[in-house]
Amino acid sequence: MATGSLSRRDFNVLEKIKDPESNPTTAVLIDATLPKDPNITDTSVYDRVSQRERDIVLAMQQLEMQLVGLQSASKAEPILEYRQCLSKLGELITEHPKYASARNNRAQVFRRLYGDTLLLSGEQNSRGLLGDVDELERSQAAEQALSDLDQAIALLTPKSIFAAISPQAGKTLSLAHTQRAAIYHMTSKSFQTGSQVKMAGRKEGIWTKNDFEEAASRDFALGGRYGNDIAKALAVSTNPTAKLCGQMVREAMKKEYGPAYAS
Repeated sequence: MATGSLSRRDFNVLEKIKDPESNPTTAVLIDATLPKDPNITDTSVYDRVSQRERDIVLAMQQLEMQLVGLQSASKAEPILEYRQCLSKLGELITEHPKYASARNNRAQVFRRLYGDTLLLSGEQNSRGLLGDVDELERSQAAEQALSDLDQAIALLTPKSIFAAISPQAGKTLSLAHTQRAAIYHMTSKSFQTGSQVKMAGRKEGIWTKNDFEEAASRDFALGGRYGNDIAKALAVSTNPTAKLCGQMVREAMKKEYGPAYAS
């Protein structure tokens, strides 16, 4: 069988099959001269708010170092201290409801406390710090975490694909999409026949396992679009259509191009 080489068009087609969300003509425009947060344009206010947030995040990082034994433990219990961080972020959000980064970090605390399967009724995630949790408490935490991520994404997403975004806003937007994708992905992986997602008034309450898988892939793709390479790779690996099409195309290309494609 004759062998050949792949053209640029061939590579673009393969990339599109692997990642249906990709589009090289709509790359994100980063502009470092823009305000760090489009909703807090006063520099002095932003600096003050972001410093408060950094202090809370630093406390969270120190808690994680204590939990893995890299730093001596404080007198307070880690769960209690995490709840204090949750409360402080809540206060910050109440004062500045359009500060997206704080919402993203509060969602992170919910994930740390309740685990990434917090959407599933009766599901206990060993990665969460809390053990047995009251169903109402878990449901409220799940709704608040998703609401925070939804709002963070809405606050920072450019109005058009051609609008620029600051590096800081782009990073937060990437993290928010990736966090939501992680929750959806773990929900999909843990979803069994009879699983329940008790979230009144939210679309996820009626989703199937495939719905969560597809939503995770879309959010991973958007997380990758705004700068997270790991999220971009996960978008491909979690996309059921891309996985199937990619496998079929790889087999066909191997037969057509032989060693030229394998290399």
